Amino acid sequence: MDIKYIKLGILILGSVTLASCGGKPAPQQGPPPATPVTTYTVDEQPVTTVDTYPGVVVALNEVELRAQVGGYITAIYVKDGQRVTKGQKLYEIDRTKYQAAYNSAQANVAVAKANRDKAKKDADRYTKLAQQEAIAKQRVDYALTDLANAESQIAAAKANLASAANDLQRSIIVSPLNGTIGISQVKLGALASPGTTLLNTVSTNDPIAVDIPVNQGEIPRFIQLEKNTAAVKDSLFSIQLQDNSIYKRQGRIIAIDRAVDPQTGTIKVRISYPNEGGRLISGMNVNLQVLNKAAGNQLVIPYKAVTEQLGEFNVYVVGDSSKAAPRVIKVGTQVDQNIVVKSGLKKGEVIVVDGVQNVRPGAVVHAGTAAEANGQQPAAAAPKK
Repeated sequence: MDIKYIKLGILILGSVTLASCGGKPAPQQGPPPATPVTTYTVDEQPVTTVDTYPGVVVALNEVELRAQVGGYITAIYVKDGQRVTKGQKLYEIDRTKYQAAYNSAQANVAVAKANRDKAKKDADRYTKLAQQEAIAKQRVDYALTDLANAESQIAAAKANLASAANDLQRSIIVSPLNGTIGISQVKLGALASPGTTLLNTVSTNDPIAVDIPVNQGEIPRFIQLEKNTAAVKDSLFSIQLQDNSIYKRQGRIIAIDRAVDPQTGTIKVRISYPNEGGRLISGMNVNLQVLNKAAGNQLVIPYKAVTEQLGEFNVYVVGDSSKAAPRVIKVGTQVDQNIVVKSGLKKGEVIVVDGVQNVRPGAVVHAGTAAEANGQQPAAAAPKK
């Protein structure tokens, strides 16, 4: 009897359960929804890369001012860093002894000329007497010899005068060119030794140049760039300063060195730039950016499609059934917002661009908008009035 009641209770409980569930079995969970992404079809594009070289700003014309005569500095006519013109007086070395030597040399020339005049009169007189056979011809020979010696003494005196004049002139140091003078290396009253004492340096600053080391394998390319008459127009050479700003004026190659440095395997290339504002200063370290248009067509993809992990670069490739699979690629130069792919992809393949962070290996994806791929909700439509 008790067993009958137990079976009846179980039957009633089952009926109540089925009634509460509507009499239907529990539904099974379906596949996850497709991940919204944006895609890109891999294609070839003409690529212009930018090669960067370390450069040093150099003056096209720079002259060290050294004393050519010895003595104390008695005058400095310019200020440090001043603009100077060719022939302008810069320094003066004590001229006292050089002026005295010049005056003495002038006097010696005058004495030599007086002796020559006397010797000439004697020679003329003795020559006439000899014609009259009034004196011996030997005496005429002596007179002509004295005249020749007197002429030689004049030449020697004039040479000494020229030397004294040069020393006197060199006691005033003038600018050899138009440019800017540096900070003086000597003070007023300092002793200058001829040929050794550096007084200052004068250099031109407009135009100015940048020297870069170029690998010997790139010499043919730079020879062609040197011949390119449109280098300035095409902005082939740009200077990046230390504050990462780009110098606005454009340059052109004016010289390629005569030989390769065997220790470094590089050759020096010099690019000239206008420098009206004086922003480029000799000795500055800069980066020279050179456009490289010789790369041709290459596979290019958006840089944001690439992820990096443990030194490897990966992209998600969309395959059959819209499933995304990771693939390792090798990348090249970054060009603006894109990057060159050296290997790992083929032309025509489809990769994920936006929404990469939401994709898992083997996940089904569907192409949508960038906003959907980045998890942004679409804006609600404005109510109609």
